[in-house]
Amino acid sequence: MSTITRIETGKRMSNAVIHAGIVHLAGVVGEPGGDITAQTRDCLAEIDRLLALAGSDKTRILRTQIWLADIAADFAAMNAVWDAWVPQGQTPARATGEAKLAAPEYRVEIIVTAAQG
Repeated sequence: MSTITRIETGKRMSNAVIHAGIVHLAGVVGEPGGDITAQTRDCLAEIDRLLALAGSDKTRILRTQIWLADIAADFAAMNAVWDAWVPQGQTPARATGEAKLAAPEYRVEIIVTAAQG
């Protein structure tokens, strides 16, 4: 039986779970109230931090799911931040959609699955 490691576990969820060398991050949001650029930067910085705690990094991301509260208004600006952050030649599989997020102050939520190593 393989080990399951949980990082920053709380009553409701863990911020990351590692199983069989795969890192699963919970949905990451930015500081509420900022514009889409600031919130996306916050999300990506938190993803960097959590992946480092899990023994991984953005070059090991396998899949990303991005949720935007308003895809028509925010898709281009979010992509500008994403494109500057993601390592070219090592881009993950990605899906982006629109969803009502947990609170109206949130404009973006990013979910990541990565390999350790």
